[in-house]
Amino acid sequence: MILAGVVEQYRWIVHAYCLMGNHYHLLVETPQANLSQGMRQLNGVYTQKYNRNHNRVGHLFQGRYKAFVVEKDAYLLELGRYIALNPVRAGLVRLPEEWVWSSYGATAGMRPQESFLHTDWLLGLFSPLKGHARERYASFVREGSGIESPLKEARGGLIVGRGEFSEKIRKMIDASETGEAVRMEKYAARPSLAEIFDGTERDEGIYDAVRLWGYTLKDVGDHVGLHYSRVSKIASRVAKSKT
Repeated sequence: MILAGVVEQYRWIVHAYCLMGNHYHLLVETPQANLSQGMRQLNGVYTQKYNRNHNRVGHLFQGRYKAFVVEKDAYLLELGRYIALNPVRAGLVRLPEEWVWSSYGATAGMRPQESFLHTDWLLGLFSPLKGHARERYASFVREGSGIESPLKEARGGLIVGRGEFSEKIRKMIDASETGEAVRMEKYAARPSLAEIFDGTERDEGIYDAVRLWGYTLKDVGDHVGLHYSRVSKIASRVAKSKT
């Protein structure tokens, strides 16, 4: 499994996951603060494998992934329930255990547990006895079918947590906004120029590379064999055509 390899490489702690038809959800802790690098690896390897299997080229995912900073003690449990119920809300199954492409069945003790999935913390919130904890967890998930997503409470579209936690994270973000860290984080997960232009029309690729992914005009020009001034004009022309 691709996810298992990424989890091992980047030392992630996976509490829950769910693969849907056109997107997926991951509930992970990143002790080494390497979410961007891991997501780039995960999406990149999956795209390459999918393209090989389906004889296609180009991008598979649209834009960058959406990430939230979540306060563990207060919101992780609710978010895990929300992820488990995604297929039910979408009308794909009647019960969450019927959806085999999620961690719910393993967490509830209905299927074997993958080696990379961590359930001890989540189940420990219900009971020190694993069997009892799994029963109470399953009941908790079933009772949440009509509850709205906890992500709707995200402050600034990013932080899910109580006031004190949100303020702490916000200060951390503000403190880094003038440094190189923000730029590095923003572009750590971007595709390479080769990936951007793979299967993409040249001018559209230039627009994507410059306007969406922040590559310099010179870098793009060197890649496609054009002077940077020509690259700038093409990017501007394509941008105008989209307005």
